[in-house]
Amino acid sequence: VNLVESGGGSVQAGGSLTPSCAAFGTTSSRYCMAWFRQPPGKGREGVASIATTGEGIQYADSVKGRFTVSQDNANNTLYLLMNSLKPEDTGMYYCAADKTLLCLTPAWGRTKGYTNWGQGTQVTVSL
Repeated sequence: VNLVESGGGSVQAGGSLTPSCAAFGTTSSRYCMAWFRQPPGKGREGVASIATTGEGIQYADSVKGRFTVSQDNANNTLYLLMNSLKPEDTGMYYCAADKTLLCLTPAWGRTKGYTNWGQGTQVTVSL
């Protein structure tokens, strides 16, 4: 599956963005999708996950209550509604796909296991 992110941008603290991830060439009806981010100079971290069946919705503690992951299965598109953005949310945001259903486990936020990645979309939050 090929993944293409879009919808990043630059906003002031407190603002909102909704990046999206289009999936092309999917062959399985049940798999996990996740959003990861990589802040400048740091490693990649899990932000949110969801299975195509609607199960496995999980969030990093740092974004709970502010971010909402959703999907449009008819169009094979994943979204991440990000509200109340903070400067520490700055980073490159990637979507990833996994057929082993990691999103149903506590390991959902680990990069190992996700076999397909998009090119990323930049999110910058300023004061």
